[in-house]
Amino acid sequence: MLSVSDIPEPLGYYFAGFVDGEGSFNLSFRKRNDYKLPWKVSLCLNVSQKDRSILALLQTQLDCGTIRYKSDDVWFFEVNNLTAIRDNVIPFFDRFGFLSAKKKRDFAIFKRMAELMLAGRHLNREGINALLVLRREMNDGGKRKYTESEILAAFPNPESSETIRQTPVP
Repeated sequence: MLSVSDIPEPLGYYFAGFVDGEGSFNLSFRKRNDYKLPWKVSLCLNVSQKDRSILALLQTQLDCGTIRYKSDDVWFFEVNNLTAIRDNVIPFFDRFGFLSAKKKRDFAIFKRMAELMLAGRHLNREGINALLVLRREMNDGGKRKYTESEILAAFPNPESSETIRQTPVP
């Protein structure tokens, strides 16, 4: 677990400002054929940048995440592991915070989503619906690959609150 008290304040506030301007918090649904439910539900912090060294330093400070080459000389840093989000990302931004109202709002929603997912609510229709409602408020609605109807249609019975495993089917 990240010890945010060990992060020098100037560096912590620099990265909070950097992510405030260049980063985003997201909830994504990825189609999966090897899961019982056809969606893998993930929370994600991502930051794109041409300068890989800045992303590498952010990765070091957060002590988690991956960096990949995207295209056109753009690098992509992301954290989509729920444990790392709980133990590293949330405590970091709780301590260093954001200045913009939009990023403060998105981060507050992101934290509520993390709580729901940590409680396993993303494994049933009712929980997925609650996450979708929260997602509507995030990133000013944003462009979505899948509609809410497409996501909810994955559940055979709308009245069912049966928990669905989000692990590969053997």
